[in-house]
Amino acid sequence: MKKAFLIIIFSSFIGSQAQELRALPQISVSGEGKIIAVPDQVFISIAFETKGTNATDVKKQNDATIEKVLQFITKFKVPKSDVQTKSISLNPQYDYEKKKRNYNATQSIEILLKNITQYDSLMEGLVDAGINRINGVEFKTSKLIEYQSEARKLAIKEAKSKAEDYVSVLGQKVGKALTITDSTQNYYPQPMYTLKSMAMNQAEAPRETLAIGEIIISASVNVSFLLE
Repeated sequence: MKKAFLIIIFSSFIGSQAQELRALPQISVSGEGKIIAVPDQVFISIAFETKGTNATDVKKQNDATIEKVLQFITKFKVPKSDVQTKSISLNPQYDYEKKKRNYNATQSIEILLKNITQYDSLMEGLVDAGINRINGVEFKTSKLIEYQSEARKLAIKEAKSKAEDYVSVLGQKVGKALTITDSTQNYYPQPMYTLKSMAMNQAEAPRETLAIGEIIISASVNVSFLLE
């Protein structure tokens, strides 16, 4: 009973504080901060897919190609810590029209390339080694934490500046912040890049196949300021 009584008192205390906070004269605004950076790293997700009627043969063929791929990555001097086998699968697939059972073996690998200028050479080598699927390419920056911190500070500054604009015509001042809510949603652009076009037009295509562009690191906040 004592514990329940204490909980009721504590809940009542919190509730009264919340009501008191809402009763204070205040203004709620949003703020956004953006940092534009040039990527210096690229995250690559690749895979090799094999199909056939014999599960053992399909798996062996898949393993042999992945072995060549990993050997190439090692010769390319990508650190082992930046290469990871993401998934391995061997699945049966039944063809009801031909009444035959086929098998599909897939292995996927993720690579963090810290020297973005080597991207084209790496991708050409991976295709030559046998890779037949690119799952995704994502631009990154090695200074992400630093840029995120800068973006958050800019977001707070914008929120305060916006609040000051609103209350300046009222003869009031913006006081201390009462609440701050982070509503940031990070997004990293990806290049339009297809394995099919690279494999079919390798002889004709220019060596530079990647438009690096820029990364926008953003932060969004909602802030309630006390009015004085």
